[in-house]
Amino acid sequence: MAESTVSMRGLKCPLPALKTKKLLSRLAAGDVLVIECTDPLTAIDIPNLLRETGDTLEDSGKKGRVLTFRIRKA
Repeated sequence: MAESTVSMRGLKCPLPALKTKKLLSRLAAGDVLVIECTDPLTAIDIPNLLRETGDTLEDSGKKGRVLTFRIRKA
């Protein structure tokens, strides 16, 4: 199982969700993807994306303007 962190700071909706979907499609089951975003809409977009893909949101948080999502590939 691998873990990778990707910065999507500065990207606006819908780019963070689209790029996350593309990155998740390349991962093996059990791998973890951590994304860092500054667009407040990702707080809605990422959970909605994961409902579609079936992947798991293990953790999310906000530090200043940066939203972080820890996703485990199903």
